[in-house]
Order: sequence, then structure tokens, then C-alpha cells
Amino acid sequence: MTGAAEPHVRFRPLSLDALNFLLADVRGALGPYLNVFLVTQQSWSQSSVGLVTAISGLIGLAAQTPAGAAIDATRAKRGVIAGALVVLACGAVVIFAAPSFWPVLAANTVMAIVGDVFGPAVAALTLGLFMRDQLARRMGRNGACDHAGNIAIALVAAAVGSLFGQRAVFLLVPGFAMLAILAVLSIPAAAIDHRRARGAEPNGAEEHGNGWRTILKCRPLAVYAGCTMLFHFANAPLLPLVGQKLAFANEAFATAMMSSCIVAAQLVMLPIALFAGRQADRWGRKPILLIGFSILLLRAFLYTLSNNSGWLIAVQLLDGVGAGIFGVLTPLVTADLMRGTGRYNLALGVIATAHGIGASLGSLAAGLIVDRCGYAAAFLALGGIAGIAAAALLLLMPETARLPSSRSRRIAGLTTAAPGRG
Repeated sequence: MTGAAEPHVRFRPLSLDALNFLLADVRGALGPYLNVFLVTQQSWSQSSVGLVTAISGLIGLAAQTPAGAAIDATRAKRGVIAGALVVLACGAVVIFAAPSFWPVLAANTVMAIVGDVFGPAVAALTLGLFMRDQLARRMGRNGACDHAGNIAIALVAAAVGSLFGQRAVFLLVPGFAMLAILAVLSIPAAAIDHRRARGAEPNGAEEHGNGWRTILKCRPLAVYAGCTMLFHFANAPLLPLVGQKLAFANEAFATAMMSSCIVAAQLVMLPIALFAGRQADRWGRKPILLIGFSILLLRAFLYTLSNNSGWLIAVQLLDGVGAGIFGVLTPLVTADLMRGTGRYNLALGVIATAHGIGASLGSLAAGLIVDRCGYAAAFLALGGIAGIAAAALLLLMPETARLPSSRSRRIAGLTTAAPGRG
């Protein structure tokens, strides 16, 4: 038994494993490599890189929440992923061919718009393919496959960058995008329960009316979105900043050093994702999230203690704890809060918007601080934001896993009641 919505339709979990693995390859071949490439090979200033990151990220935000609502509504979730992969591949080719300000800004903006489709769409597929009692472990497995893909692409990118230069890394994207398209299309469309994929109850019970009203009345969702924004404000700039320090100290091995940072973190993320998925139903979501948020605070401050390359890579291992936990718990917390509403992907879009705002503003702020005050000041400032995020999660966020009934969720204020229902 695979957990498919329709037992007579055969679904191989390996297809979802392959999709998560390959999506990580597609995104991992861009990410921090772009930042390091522009600074060390194209002589861009920190402020210019931060400006491009902020502009493209903020423009991409306008599409994230509507994209979540569209994923709730559409039955063509596989097609959405395939189309986004084609666009991402084209953007990478543009950056390879013309790495100057305006082409990079345009390509990065388009990639920012489609890039955040993957998380909500894959989470929706997972909800639609697996029963709720299988969900925590399956999300952990999704995270593990994603991190395994990041390890693979970091190793491949290190080899390609060393042999052919940093610029050649961007040409890996179209190849992995094609493989990811084949993976998503190998999932039978008939195996997906589209009601469950948007967070609706299988018995047909579902909230009706304005989806935004459901979202806005869910106070814990607002709290979690705020914590998400602060977390990524602090987290997003850390790896690029460390990569730049390593590249300036070891210019001939810039891509290899960045890959070392990525592999170090991903090797930790893989078992952490499996652990978080297995323990989320036993410990609850909040204690595990607090571990991840606290580790981010520690990591930011540890970067200030030494410029030694070995130390920086060793501290980067801690990224695996925070990111591994956050990646698995976010879709689970959202599923808890939106259960029975049919607004799961809309809520994920809201959280993705908060993620993007935090990451974009964090990158811009970090670039400005580095240009004016140096790397240590930037790390300290980001550590302070991480501390605020951890405190907000501790004091304001309720536990979402221990709410056994729809009635208790309403009493707790986690969701709204459907019209005419008690």
C-alpha cells in the first residue's frame, strides 16, 4: 500500500523521492553560487548584489500568495511544477549568457516568481497522495530527499566549477530541470486526492466563503508567518556571506569552498529531516521548531569568532539543524492550522511570502552592513534578529499537533467555523 488516494491507481513513492531530489538539484545549482559568482568573478559590489536580490525577491512576493490559492484550485499540480521548471531553466541560461546588471535582475526576478511554486506544490502533492497519519514521516522523507539532492548538486557543481569555471555551473540547471519534469510526470494524476491536497476533509466537510477571511482570522498562522519572516531575514544572508569570505581567502577554489559549506550543512539536514518527521507527532511541533530557531542564533554569533576556513565550514554544519527542521515542520504546522478549511496552499503561499520578505530584506540589509561595517557586524546583527525570532516563537506560538478535533481548534482560535456549523 502506498497511501494513494485511489487504491486501484498505482503510485510509486520513488517518483516523489526523485522529484524532491531533482528539485533540490535545480535550485541548488543557482542559489548561493550566483551571489559568489557576481562578487568574485564579475566584480559586483555587495550593495549591487543585495539590490538585485531584494528587488527580485520583493517582486516575486506579489505572486507567491496568489500562486498558493491557484494551487488550491487547480487539478494540474504536476503541470504547474513542470512549467515552473522550464522557466527556471531559461533564467539560468540568461544569467550564463549575460551576467550584467539588467539581464541578471530580469532573470532573477522571473526565477523568484516561479521558484516558490515548488515548495507548496510538492507539499500539496504529498497531502493528496498520502493519508494524514502518514504525513509527518512522509514530509521527513521529502526533506531527506531534498537534502540528498543538495549534496549531489554541490559535489557536481564543485567539479564543474573547478574544471570549467564558476559560470558553467548555471548550465547544470536545464539538465536537472528536464529530469525533474520526467519525475513529476511519472506520478499518476489519478492517484492524487485533490480535496485532501488543499487541506479539505475527505468526508466533504469544508469551510466555504472568503478564503482570506479564513487566513486572517487564524492568529497562530500570523504568528508563524512573522516568525518565518524573522528566521529567514537572519538565515538567508549567512551562507552567501560565509561563501564570500571563503572565496576571497581561497579564490582559486571558490566554487569548491562554497560546495563544502553546502555539503557540510546538507549532510546534517538529511538525518535531521528524518528525525523531525518521526518525532513531530510525539514531541509536538513547537519544541522541535524552538531547537531550530535557537541553533540559528548560535550559528550567527559563532561566525564572528574566527576567519579560519575550517572553522567557518564547521559552523556551517549547524545550518543543517535549523534548515532541516524548518523545511519539514512548516508544511506540517500549516496542515494542522488549515485542516478542514480547504485553504492549505493559500496559507503556504502566505508563509512563503513572509519567507521571501525576510530573505530579501535580510540580504539587502546584510550587504549594506558589510559594505559599511564589515562581516562581523553583519553576523552580530543577524544573530540579534534570530534571537527575536526565537523569543516570538516561544512566547506567542501555540502547539498545533495536540488539537484532536475541529471543535478544539476553533476554541483555540486556530481556524474559523464554517457557516452554520457549531
